[in-house]
Amino acid sequence: MIHAAELTAALRRRGLGFFSGVPCSYLKPLINHVINDPALHYVAAANEGDAVALAAGAHLAGGGGVVLCQNSGLGNAVNPLTSLTHTFRIPVLLIVTLRGAPGGPPDEPQHDLMGSITTRMLEVMEIPWAFFPAESSEIEPTLARAMSHMDRERRPFALVMRKGAVAPEALEAPAPPRPLAATPLAPARGGGALAGEPRATRREMLAAFLSARRPNDIAVASTGFTGRELYALEDRPDQLYMVGSMGCAVGFGAGMALTLASRGALTARVVVLDGDGALLMRLGVLATVGYERPANLVHVVLDNGCHESTGGQSTNSFSVALPAIAAACGYREAREIYAPEDFAAALDSDESGPRLLRLPIRPGYPESLPRPTVTPEQVARRLEQHLQGMVRGAR
Repeated sequence: MIHAAELTAALRRRGLGFFSGVPCSYLKPLINHVINDPALHYVAAANEGDAVALAAGAHLAGGGGVVLCQNSGLGNAVNPLTSLTHTFRIPVLLIVTLRGAPGGPPDEPQHDLMGSITTRMLEVMEIPWAFFPAESSEIEPTLARAMSHMDRERRPFALVMRKGAVAPEALEAPAPPRPLAATPLAPARGGGALAGEPRATRREMLAAFLSARRPNDIAVASTGFTGRELYALEDRPDQLYMVGSMGCAVGFGAGMALTLASRGALTARVVVLDGDGALLMRLGVLATVGYERPANLVHVVLDNGCHESTGGQSTNSFSVALPAIAAACGYREAREIYAPEDFAAALDSDESGPRLLRLPIRPGYPESLPRPTVTPEQVARRLEQHLQGMVRGAR
């Protein structure tokens, strides 16, 4: 058995101080300690996949991400682990519990299958693993092995935690409630366009973004045509084109925004160019963003009511009041915008975030839309270097 402070001190020496996850009784003392320690940052995720996205964004901004989760929730993280951290080569440290281990302590029946396949799942995802240190003397060699892989391969490593690995630690105080933002929902605007009648295309809205963006804006574009159209309009080192990882763009952007602010890059602003289908897939992330309230995050939802890149199948977004949900989750501003010129004006605003701007748009995309010729790894590396430059310049 180890003490949580021993582990977190060793992690901090290695630059790992951003934690996100979903609780498990095995993780209770470790999560409690991270929350208790003001030098560490814990973000409560709505699900394990969001935790991976948050930690990945924090890593690119220099925060060093750790994901804490129960093995029963590992399935929620499969998509970002296989298409975000693997594809973009972003190393995060996973701490995964081993509930229901064969021959282990009695547990609830829902853990039986996952307990027997946890390590095999990690191996299938090509994530090397080691058992979480059981003694203080094991911390340094275990972390050395994990960091060696993460530094060399730039991909995740997992520590598999058995019951009783960390000495008990009480939570000093629960997370304080945060009242909803006082800013009321602004009425829909758009040069006379009626609510529910989108008139602009994705390309027109993206062009408005490029014309109005600030020098220190970072763009995270959702998977599908959004990233491809942004790339076709203008490729820049301060842009990331998400592939796969559907629904993870805003979690990734939030992890990046929180870390940039904590590292002093106060003029940096993260603009997430999301899609309606992607956001609906992981709608719980709005609660996380609304509670953490990164002031430097603008969440743009390009809403065409369909999964356009897979054939135009409908989503139910036009029946969902996304700005109202965002406001109810704690976003400081949330509204609809119909015209590109109004979108550009909104981007020029000094309103503090998080802000959600829903842009109802018409379906449609250019013929022969190109795919990026830069690889996801190249996109990640050049963005990482750009962010490091921004942090250095803020010091």
